[in-house]
Amino acid sequence: MNNTVKLKNGVVVPALGQGTWYLGESKAKRKDEIEAIQTGIDLGMTLIDTAEMYGSGRSEELVGEAIKDFDREKLFLVSKVLPSNANRANMRRACENSIKRMKVSYLDLYLYHWRGSTPLRETVECLEELVKEGLIKSWGVSNFDIDDMEELYNIPNGKNCMVNQVLYHTGSRGIEYSLLPWMIENDVNLMSYCPLAQAGSLRRGLFNSEVLKKIAKKHECDITQVMLAWNIRNGKTIAIPRTGNKSHTILNAGADKILLDEDDFKAIDSVFTPPTRKEPLDIQ
Repeated sequence: MNNTVKLKNGVVVPALGQGTWYLGESKAKRKDEIEAIQTGIDLGMTLIDTAEMYGSGRSEELVGEAIKDFDREKLFLVSKVLPSNANRANMRRACENSIKRMKVSYLDLYLYHWRGSTPLRETVECLEELVKEGLIKSWGVSNFDIDDMEELYNIPNGKNCMVNQVLYHTGSRGIEYSLLPWMIENDVNLMSYCPLAQAGSLRRGLFNSEVLKKIAKKHECDITQVMLAWNIRNGKTIAIPRTGNKSHTILNAGADKILLDEDDFKAIDSVFTPPTRKEPLDIQ
């Protein structure tokens, strides 16, 4: 992959990875979903994101089956722990179960899926213990807002957080107001889920956008590729589009070759207006 992201621990990962939300839940689609993941790996999308919540572990099992013939050391595997398990009583067991379902010996990155009732200090202590035990290489968070991140950074070892996985795409840019600037300043990489938007009127609006169509025509590519290229434009963002379709995986991977220019960014901003900020946000 041409586009990569360097995490604060020095590890370099592809800027385009693969999400697995809803994958593994249908036996009829299993073969196609495995083929889609394997195709992505072959094309350099070696970062694979999943979670114990997805299909109650079935997505992790699907990933385990998909990666069994690949070199584990060349993959970057991410999973997430549920808030109900993000505590001293349950986290180690939850992590071990995720690892077993994926048929590996460790995770490269383990994320706290969203905040629950457990004190954040306790969750961080548990994550740090998993690192020391070699069950995970690093950890991060998901669905944290700026208040959560500031609290995290005031906790011992809270600054070891590698990424914050949140919603971010061309039509949903609210994090640019305060959260994203904070993350950039504090060296926490963004992992954007649903970088192609979720189903519904917003997604239809994006894919019917005359501006995005024009940019896609200019670069001789698909709107999907424009949206992904926009998402990973700054070298600090990891996008994890999800698909169980091989042809869509190939399309997603092709975004790595699309280089948008200043005119493209201005055109996108003119339609998909970024939030008002006190200071300019330089993420291009």
